[in-house]
Amino acid sequence: MPDSAKAVAILSMEGIDKSFPGVNALKGVSLDLQKGEVLGLIGENGAGKSTLIKILGGALSPDKGKIRVAGRRVTLSSPAVSQTEGLAVIYQEFNLVPDLTVRENLFLGREETTFGVIQHQLEDRKARALFERVGMEIDPNARCRDLSIAEQQTVEIARALSSDARIFIMDEPTAALSHHEVDRLLNVIGELKSHGVSIVYVSHRLDEVFAVADRISVLRDGEIVGSAVTRDLSKDGLIEMMVGRKLDEEFPPRQSRIGPVRLQVKGLTRGDLVQNVSFDLHEGEVLGMAGLVGAGRTEIARLLFGADQAVSGEVLLQGNSLTLRRPRDAIQKGICLLTEDRKGQGLILIHSVMENFGLPNLKKFERGGFLDGRREEDAFQNFVRELKIKISSPRQTAASLSGGNQQKVVLAKWLEHSADVIIFDEPTRGIDVAAKFEIYLLINELAAQGKSIILISSELPEIIGMSDRILVMHEGRMRGEITDVTHATQEQIFSMAIAS
Repeated sequence: MPDSAKAVAILSMEGIDKSFPGVNALKGVSLDLQKGEVLGLIGENGAGKSTLIKILGGALSPDKGKIRVAGRRVTLSSPAVSQTEGLAVIYQEFNLVPDLTVRENLFLGREETTFGVIQHQLEDRKARALFERVGMEIDPNARCRDLSIAEQQTVEIARALSSDARIFIMDEPTAALSHHEVDRLLNVIGELKSHGVSIVYVSHRLDEVFAVADRISVLRDGEIVGSAVTRDLSKDGLIEMMVGRKLDEEFPPRQSRIGPVRLQVKGLTRGDLVQNVSFDLHEGEVLGMAGLVGAGRTEIARLLFGADQAVSGEVLLQGNSLTLRRPRDAIQKGICLLTEDRKGQGLILIHSVMENFGLPNLKKFERGGFLDGRREEDAFQNFVRELKIKISSPRQTAASLSGGNQQKVVLAKWLEHSADVIIFDEPTRGIDVAAKFEIYLLINELAAQGKSIILISSELPEIIGMSDRILVMHEGRMRGEITDVTHATQEQIFSMAIAS
């Protein structure tokens, strides 16, 4: 990392303020970024990270403060101006056209032409040179829809490089990546650094931040509350800065009271995705399901929820065989799913949080063929208090909530529906440390109430820290079961997950 005392920062923000009606999102934020440096930016949901990113990307203008690029004051009045100044934001949701090729996406709007004719071979050579620069091999003529998430992300990075971006702002870049893909991305970041590219790395995954960042800054309630060289920081110290208090342990303790078998799965099969899977789920149990991306965990969840249909096998609830042709069949039997993609499948983002809560429970709030809004709101407010959902109003849109609060709204609607079997698919993905702890407490409380929980997670410490029993999947098959979770290790689970 360059000597910050001598080098002019490639990017600096001084005294940045930004307010919205009723919210002071940023308060006097100042930070700097050196050439070839990775600055980790962390904070709870609602700390102001998204607002800061949007200001750097030109999507929002600050109310107050100064921004400089290479010592020169700039006004980032639009995304186009931000790009012209050499800044590129890599968002969680990619901005690629799926049906176009990699090459077409790379040069979209900036095609290499001669007398109005696109020079495909020239674009192809430039595309391959860009991928070589970041140490990845991707076919420029492949359709973007056929790429993996990690490859699509690399295309976004290459596109930014093709526009001479010098400063990258990466927003939760590993949220949808497998462990192998995360390692590959960190290698790409290393290549970018070696070419003098500077990166603001925004993530909830502290282990990755420690692995990749030269310095780390912490946002809390719209203010920078700490900033230091990474080697001088500890994980516990960072968490304290993020939440403003000590978290004594990462996972809350729970005394398991395992009851009789509630759900039985026998020989469940759906092509190569799920092959002859059998297991039991007990009352009051948290059953962890581990495995690599594509191992079949989410596919099992969808079969149990009726979103997909099994080719063969049987699911029994309290000893009675179930017919699960659609989600409504599962919901009526008290089986509910908190999906991996809560924004795309768990919520209708443009609707209010109360409407999302009421949607699967309309019959409960119906009187004489009309919706009783008072009963619906009273029921929702009970869960707002019980689950500590942070909202300004029941009519606030679901899109405006933080990830942790969105997850709680999804949970509230299923609890109102009296779910006894709750499937959590990646429940803490994209959620900060403090919000994760709240989700863990909720899972423990549900188990204590006798609910049966299936916990699907790619975070092995989470699986070990929260489960009573662990099932390990590999390529659609059950590869192992760990009953002594107290002595389980990540290496033990991983060796099962990659077994052939």
